Amino acid sequence: MGYKNRLDLHAHTDNSFDGKHSAIFLCETAAEKGLRAVAFTDHVEMDFFREQNFDRTALQSYFELVKARSAFRGKLVVCAGVELGEPTYNLPEAEALIHQYSYDIVIGSIHNLRGKKDFWFLPYNEYDDSHIAALLREYFDELLLLAQWGKFDTLAHLTYPLRYICGEHGFTVNLTDYAQQIDAVLEAAAKNNLALEINTSGLRQKLGQPMPSEFFVRRFKQLGGKKITIGSDAHFAEHLGMGIEQGMDLALRCGFTHLTLFQGREPVQIEIC
Repeated sequence: MGYKNRLDLHAHTDNSFDGKHSAIFLCETAAEKGLRAVAFTDHVEMDFFREQNFDRTALQSYFELVKARSAFRGKLVVCAGVELGEPTYNLPEAEALIHQYSYDIVIGSIHNLRGKKDFWFLPYNEYDDSHIAALLREYFDELLLLAQWGKFDTLAHLTYPLRYICGEHGFTVNLTDYAQQIDAVLEAAAKNNLALEINTSGLRQKLGQPMPSEFFVRRFKQLGGKKITIGSDAHFAEHLGMGIEQGMDLALRCGFTHLTLFQGREPVQIEIC
C-alpha cells in the first residue's frame, strides 16, 4: 500500500568512506522521492576512531548535515545522525562523541569482531560451518554488550553478518541455533527503550530479506519492544528510500502502529497509516 509518512532513518553521505553523494544532493533526491524525513548517519567506527581519522569524519559530517537541515527546513525533515560502529570497543571515545555533537539520532551497530575485519572482508573460502557458527556466537555476544550499554537510539541491522555469510557466500544458517542469544539482545534493547531498526538493504542485495527478518521484529514486540525505525542503509542516491514501504508493511504485520522519528535524540511517534 502507499504510505504518506515514509521515513528513511539510515543513509550515508560522501562523508562515509563508502558513501557516494553529498548531503545536499541526497536531500534533493529524498524530496523528489516524496520522503517525509531522512536521517544521515555517516560511519564513525569507534575501534579505529583516531587511527583512521573518524574523529575528522564526525566533524565534517555533522557540519554538512546541519547545513543541509537548515537548507531544507520546511521541505524535508533532515536528521543529523551518526552510525556508531563498535562503540563498546572504545566506550570513552564513543560517549564523548555523542555528547560533543547535538545529534538527532545515534545508531548503534557492530560491523566486525574484535581484532577482525568487517564481515564483508573475512576469508569465507577458508571457513566451514563450524567457523561460521563461532563467528555468529561471538557476534551476538558483542551485540548483547552493545544493547546492554544502550546509550544510542536504534539498534542497526541485527543480522548484519548474514548479508555476507548467506547473501554473498552461500552458507546456510539456521538462526534458531542462536535463539537464546538473540532473545537476550532483544530483551536488553527493549529494557533500555531502544528502537529496533528494520534495515531494508538486504531486500536489494543477494540476501533477499530485511535485517532482521519478520520473525525477529515480531519477537522484539513480544519481548516488550515498543519502537521501530526503518532505514535503507543507502550509500547511493538511487537507493535512498528503497524498501521503506516493505519495511512499513512488515512493522504493521508485527503489531507496530507507529514508526519512531528522532529529533534532538527525543523520540517522536509517527503513525504508519
